[in-house]
Amino acid sequence: MQPRTNAFQQPIGPALPGWTPRPRPPLEPAIGRYCRLEPLSAERHAADLYHAFSQAPDASDWTYMGIGPFADEAQYRAFAESVQAGQDPMHHAIIDLATGRAIGTLALMRIDPANGVIEVGFVCYSRQLKRTRIATEAQFLLMRRAFDELGYRRYEWKCDSLNAPSRAAARRLGFTFEGVFRQATVYKGRSRDTAWFSIIDSEWPALRAAYERWLSPDNFDAEGNQRRGLADLAGAERADSQGEHAACA
Repeated sequence: MQPRTNAFQQPIGPALPGWTPRPRPPLEPAIGRYCRLEPLSAERHAADLYHAFSQAPDASDWTYMGIGPFADEAQYRAFAESVQAGQDPMHHAIIDLATGRAIGTLALMRIDPANGVIEVGFVCYSRQLKRTRIATEAQFLLMRRAFDELGYRRYEWKCDSLNAPSRAAARRLGFTFEGVFRQATVYKGRSRDTAWFSIIDSEWPALRAAYERWLSPDNFDAEGNQRRGLADLAGAERADSQGEHAACA
């Protein structure tokens, strides 16, 4: 499709008739089939979270985080108290509905209502949360809030370019790699090149359908093993969507 042009025959971006700034994210919990996200509270969540994080055999989970590791529960509680009332980042505790315990956190951040752009970050998953249905559903719940509830246009993921697990997670979750910003930040006394990923609103309907299919209990066998992977389902949904568009053209 050829881009629009202005009166000077210069290419310009698509028009956004009726665009208005998006609302800021609310403080209400987001509830799924396996977990609940709620605003981080040191009083309610710090003990559970420190216990969950402290089960790791070493501090390697914190290598690429701008925070941590935490020496003891008091130190983690002090961190939670310092960020719990923040409007950006907005930290959320991930509550396992089966146990009622907080087992990880993540945040909405760099919130830009005027342009409809928002980022997920500060993804701190305990070892008992990683590679579980809850880990994926927590990401889905924030995406659904950003796109469906609030009408944002762009949802971002950024990480240290050397953080291979984070880059792999972004791709599995449906983000598109956009490039590396060299020497973007300094943290923990070292330079960071930042890898950028995004999902945009036109991609969301097919991706949402893939998440819903992946999270369905029918997608797991009696031992809890997935029958189809999220990336596989997302690819199938995109192909179906493209086929529908072609049929209507």
